[in-house]
Amino acid sequence: MGGGAREIDSLQNARAKKWLALADSRGIRKQGQFILSGRKTVPEALSRHGERFAAALARTESDLNRLALPSSVERYVLAKPVFEALDTNGTGFPLLVGDVPAMEMADFSKPAKGCELVLALGDPANLGAVLRSAAAFGVTRIVLMEGAAHPFHPKALRGGANAQFTLTFLKGGAWETLGQATGAMAALDGGGDDIETYDWPKNLRLVLGEEGRGLPPALKATRLAIRMTEAVESLNATVAASLALATRFRKSGG
Repeated sequence: MGGGAREIDSLQNARAKKWLALADSRGIRKQGQFILSGRKTVPEALSRHGERFAAALARTESDLNRLALPSSVERYVLAKPVFEALDTNGTGFPLLVGDVPAMEMADFSKPAKGCELVLALGDPANLGAVLRSAAAFGVTRIVLMEGAAHPFHPKALRGGANAQFTLTFLKGGAWETLGQATGAMAALDGGGDDIETYDWPKNLRLVLGEEGRGLPPALKATRLAIRMTEAVESLNATVAASLALATRFRKSGG
């Protein structure tokens, strides 16, 4: 075929099976890769982070030619059933296969570097939304505690709108390990102090509790609350995190 693209016609193809496994966190961890989709996110990611991708997948050669692909990116033309099985968001637009970056263990014995967001959101869509807010408001390091969804899950990528490519991810382990943390640490808690009056330090670990379970009771951190009416008991975790990060960004001058 012209342009050096390879054809894959069957779901039983070894490469196709490998890519199909990238639909969930387990497969992503095992294969060390992810699939990015989106009419806006794919061209944008190629433009800004082209070195992160290993392959481009499309229905036709002409679809591949619409992308500004680096020479290092392998090109694949897939039969309709294969492409549709991989295009989980149903965009019909070419897909990118990328390599998941290495994630080191967080060292809680040392203070945070800048603002580090510590979380264990298990819903990948919610995680993606928080990552998008984190990138928007100047966070560069995300600590993923035990039970967190994979940040390169298809739903997390969709919600993150390419935020993943600007963030550094660290593995935090079990919640108990936070007991070793040094330096400033704050956590969102409805019974805490007003985030508007908090003197936000430059270096801070901001902890977002688990969905449904909240914060570990023994966590030694300054509790921060968001002022609101009594019409609802609490905010969605992604909304609360976004409001807190926006407040920190505004009060710290960015």
